[in-house]
Amino acid sequence: MEEFLRRLGERVWGWPMMLLFLGVGLLFTVRLRGVQFRCLGRALRLVRPRQGKDGVSPYAALCTALAATVGTGNIVGVATALGTGGPGALLWMLVAAVFGMATQYAEGYLAVKYRRKDGNGFFGGPFCYIEQGLGKRFRWLAVTFAATGAAVGILGIGTTAQVNSITGAADAFFSSGTAFVFAGHAYSRTVVVSGALTALAAALVLFGGVRRITRVCEALVPVMTTLYLLFSAVLLICCADRIPSAAALIVKSAFCPRAVLGAGTGVSLKLALRMGIGRGVFTNEAGLGSSPIAAAVSDETDPVKQGLISMTGTFIDTIVICTMTGLCLTVTGAWKTPLQGVEITDAAWRAGLPWAERVSSFVLVICLIFFAFATIIGWNFYAERCVQYLVGEKPLLQKLYRVFYLFAVAVGPYFSVSAAWELADILNAAMALPNLTALLLLQNRVVYGTLRTKPKK
Repeated sequence: MEEFLRRLGERVWGWPMMLLFLGVGLLFTVRLRGVQFRCLGRALRLVRPRQGKDGVSPYAALCTALAATVGTGNIVGVATALGTGGPGALLWMLVAAVFGMATQYAEGYLAVKYRRKDGNGFFGGPFCYIEQGLGKRFRWLAVTFAATGAAVGILGIGTTAQVNSITGAADAFFSSGTAFVFAGHAYSRTVVVSGALTALAAALVLFGGVRRITRVCEALVPVMTTLYLLFSAVLLICCADRIPSAAALIVKSAFCPRAVLGAGTGVSLKLALRMGIGRGVFTNEAGLGSSPIAAAVSDETDPVKQGLISMTGTFIDTIVICTMTGLCLTVTGAWKTPLQGVEITDAAWRAGLPWAERVSSFVLVICLIFFAFATIIGWNFYAERCVQYLVGEKPLLQKLYRVFYLFAVAVGPYFSVSAAWELADILNAAMALPNLTALLLLQNRVVYGTLRTKPKK
């Protein structure tokens, strides 16, 4: 199964898919006159905590979106990208993020422009702007997005990859004896207990509804992000003399990986691109269509302002956090270790931070656990909104989906790390295609609405 998923992932994330993500971002960058450059300062000023007036505040909506993005992608995803595709993958991740900011602006703009009200407040996302913006004849595209979004929640980003990272990190730190053996693989007591506790904690939050989800995300995301950035900054300060050579390695290996890293590494330009863009999409979700679901519940009435607020998510997630993670892995040389996932980042923190290795590992484990938990919560919100679009406001069916979602969280620890990430990449692509298609078809409405110009006849 792992080999099948790996081959399918390579086919899905071939040149056409990578060029599509980059192309859509480049198109909006040009047509919106570099909105991510000229309006970044204004966008960051708009992001401030306040009480929501008629629903959820833009800050809380952004925290919910960040909860689903700032997570294992920043720690495990970046480590996997550099470990497989070399340091050059970080550069391609940043290139995709710069253009992705324009894409995410368009998503946030359309989310507010075409949302509607339901019994719990505002409701919207790609399924709404596809159906309302493009007309009923494109409802099949909206249904396709919603169906794949619900599948991504259970089988991709939302559950397996996250809880697998939590239990893997906990097992690496709190080593314990074997609980049972299945299919030739031994599972420790730590994996069993941490997986069960994660499922229980998720159930307590998810059955509290939208308000509880946004409150938890609003509390978790700023604190854990600050802690992670603080420790990463200390590491980079301690290794400041190595940063110039690390930056040079990142740039050189992005374009000539075999010449710089050696043919024996197996790293090609295509692999570096795939790891950079694929993991970049995993972590910031620009173009995926998930963040506009959170943007739609915001009480912000101006689509332009919400678009600006939305694009700060990609800036914070990838331009800031992923860059710091990638630099930490490069300056310490941890990307070259024959380790997997969080173990690579753990090796970097152990080698570069100026205190006991055990302390560094413990803080990283705590950051990863809370990041991944926030992502589990955020993605349940996305997936349930997709289900709501498909079946209407039927609480019983939505609760049934929530039970399946929690079941996927409970069994997630028993999937392999590589299989979980490959499956997440494949489902990401399936979810992104309907959304990117809609963005291309609705581009004129975004451009004319943003620049306040009239469409040409």
